[in-house]
Parts: sequence; structure tokens; C-alpha cells
Amino acid sequence: MIAIIRKELADYFNSMRFLVLFLLVLVASGFGLFAVKQGLRATLEASGAVTGDGFVFLALFTSSYQNIPSLTFSIGLILPIVGIALGFDAINSERTGGTLSRLLAQPVYRDSVINGKFLAGIVTMIIMMGTALLLVGGFGLIWFDLRPYGFSMTGIGVPFPTPEEIIRLFLYFVISVVYGAFWMGLSLLFSVVFRRAAGSLLLPLALFLIFYFFWVLLGLGPAIANSISPVTASSSLAEQIQSAELQQTFLRLSPSYLFQEAYYVLLLPVAKGLGVITIAQARFMVANPISLSQSLLAIWPHLVGMVSLSAICFGISYIIFMKQEIRAS
Repeated sequence: MIAIIRKELADYFNSMRFLVLFLLVLVASGFGLFAVKQGLRATLEASGAVTGDGFVFLALFTSSYQNIPSLTFSIGLILPIVGIALGFDAINSERTGGTLSRLLAQPVYRDSVINGKFLAGIVTMIIMMGTALLLVGGFGLIWFDLRPYGFSMTGIGVPFPTPEEIIRLFLYFVISVVYGAFWMGLSLLFSVVFRRAAGSLLLPLALFLIFYFFWVLLGLGPAIANSISPVTASSSLAEQIQSAELQQTFLRLSPSYLFQEAYYVLLLPVAKGLGVITIAQARFMVANPISLSQSLLAIWPHLVGMVSLSAICFGISYIIFMKQEIRAS
């Protein structure tokens, strides 16, 4: 299987597809840095970092400015595209070209082929994600001077991240890779089922549009049910809460929404929670960051759900591929 992984990585790194995807990641990182430079002050004030209660280093990844999205928002949009692009023709292109039958005619186990292709795609996404996070974090440590914001500093750049910030960022990195693995597993499944690359590309793209842009068009963010309007004459408070909980449960069927909620709690610890919170309750809440253990408890179902979806997609494609009859044309 190691030989398959090395071969797939060589194919990825020498292809124009990888160059385009990597350039897309670099552009997203550049826009993220520009958004940080322009909107860092507002993000620090919202997170409580100006008063010493927030996380300064994490603000590098969550700052946005007007119509320029933050790096985390861009990654949530780019990762599905990267996963689909790496997996949509992993099997059917070799079957159509006749190389799959010749490959399996060698002393190579069939499961090594699909396992190697999937793991090579994961390694590629890890490299892209790591590059984006290191670029923004590294330039943030050097470029941005926070002394005008009230921080006493001996050098240039944001303060060095605390151990908790490093752990939160690492967990975000893991969740991002799992999220990208789901879309790659889904596209790999369609690549096994369909013999033409067009079908295996269009179907996961259609699902991505449904799961992601449907959520955006409704104007629903991670804080969808964080506040409920006061009681109206037509509905009671209990009915509004029940409706919001039902709506939130429906939205959590989307892996994109699960990912948004998960990184929202990890990188913005001042979040008031993921459940339904009335305006009256929010008024009495202290704006203190939640601890790392509480953040993990809040996003644990999300992480389990995304891992399960990725395992299901890859497991189905694995079973179908192992049972398929592959003949030389």
C-alpha cells in the first residue's frame, strides 16, 4: 500500500489540478491575512481579548472585514472543493484508461489500491491545510503590532499563542481534515459507482451546493438558535423554542453545518452555546470564555458525526470496489 500512496502523491503533486488547488489555498490565506489586518480590532473587542479575557492568536483565523471572509470561512468553502477534486476520478479514470486492470494484474492487493488512493488524498489535504494555517499564523506573529490596541509588547506581532490556543487550533486542524475526508470519501464512492468522471463530479458538487449554499441562502449561521425573540401574540415562548430546536436539528443533518458549529465553538470560546438560548437568559450570561473541556463536550457529537459520515462513505465505496468485476477492455 505504501507504493500506491507514493505513486498517488507523485501524480497529485505533478498535476495541474494540485497546482490550481494549492493556488486557491494560497489566495484564501492572502485574503485571510488582509481581513485580519483590517478587522482585527473588531474581532478582539468581540472576543474580549482587549480586556485580557479572550484569545488573541485565534483572532488571526476568525477575523473578517466587510465582504472579505475570514480564513476559517474560506476553508469551510474550499475544503469540499479540494476533497471532491481529489477523489471524483480516482477509480473510474483508471478503469476507463485500462490501467486499473493492468495494475491489479500485478501482485497488488485490491484493497491496497483504494486505501492508498484515499490516504494519499488525506495527506494532500493535510499539506494544504497545514500550509494555510502556518502562513496566517506565522505572518500574524510577525506583522501585526497590537500595541495600539492596548497590549504591552516587547516585539512586533501578536503575542505568542498560549498552550490552550495551540490545542484549540490543532483540534480545528483535525476537524477540518475529517470534514475534507468526508467529501473525498463521497466523491470516491461516486467514482467507484459511475464509470464516467462527469457523473462522479456533478453529483458530489450538487450535494455540496445543497448542504452548503442552502444553509447560506436561509441566512442561518452557527448562532441560529442562540436567541429567541420575545413572545408574540401568535405564538408562545415554548412554541418558539420547540420550532428553533426542530430547525436546528434539521440543519445538523448537513455536514457543512456541523463543521461550522464545531469550529465556531473551538476558535470563538466566548460563544454562548449551541443550544436554544432566550434573550432573557442571554442578558444574565457572563461573557467569559468557556474552557477547553467544555468546548470539547459541546463539539464531541459533531466530531463523531463527521467521522461516522466519512467512514460510511469510504466503507461503502470499499465494499463496492472489492466486489466489482474489473476486466481489461
